[in-house]
Amino acid sequence: MQEISTILINTIKNISISSILDILVVAYIFYKGYSLIKETRAEQLLKGIILMIILIPISYILKLEVLNFILNKTLTIGLLSVVIIFQPEIRRALEHIGRSAFEEIHIIQDAEKRNITVNEIVNAVCNLAESKTGALIVIEQVTRLGDVLNSGTILDANVTSNLLENIFVVNTPLHDGATIIRNDRILASGCVLPLTNNNNINKKLGTRHRAGIGLSEISDAIVIIVSEETGVISLAINGRLTRNYNKEKLRIVLLKMLQHSDKKNVKFKSAGEKVKVWIKRKKIR
Repeated sequence: MQEISTILINTIKNISISSILDILVVAYIFYKGYSLIKETRAEQLLKGIILMIILIPISYILKLEVLNFILNKTLTIGLLSVVIIFQPEIRRALEHIGRSAFEEIHIIQDAEKRNITVNEIVNAVCNLAESKTGALIVIEQVTRLGDVLNSGTILDANVTSNLLENIFVVNTPLHDGATIIRNDRILASGCVLPLTNNNNINKKLGTRHRAGIGLSEISDAIVIIVSEETGVISLAINGRLTRNYNKEKLRIVLLKMLQHSDKKNVKFKSAGEKVKVWIKRKKIR
């Protein structure tokens, strides 16, 4: 017992500030990594991998050679399979990391302009819901959606409720697809979105809802969906779908989301400006 306590005391004495920092950084990385896969298919896979890692040394100690061989080979092949099977989750994680604090982003900062834009979107969505006209509206945030924009027709027009309603009129050229909004501009319509691979989604939900969830899984975009069958308004954010929004609830949620993005944008830009000033000073010296 005394030897154990002596070892512990010596270990604590030898811990440096860099060691503590190293532990904290690794712990934070693991925490963020788990938060990205929480409540996804990858979470169950991670549990299975951990169980296999625990069983490998146990099978070796107990001299269960066949089991040990199978577990080792399965783990080796399984890690390669993970990259292929869980490509959407990996892509989502990498894109989340890639939203650098130094990226030049432009989200509506003027409160009055933001309120006007949100009101126009909400009015259009509620009118479309009342007439049971299907709609798919994407509000771009930090993650740029260039590849999605290229799949549709470029409009670059002011956000107005009349224009949004006209876009989704049945049998018009641009109604069957998503409309992308950046700041107070409608950038493109008739855009094709990636479908989600999540099999736990309600089977009653159609392609429009699957496309909205799919885009929200790989970006930070806010996706508004109006059901053609029921007129129900839904939101897809970060791979999760919430339903049954009314006019006031939708307006409050959109304003909160965009205000939050605006605060992040101010921090990001100020951080970027500080770095640029520092670089310029270094060059002058």
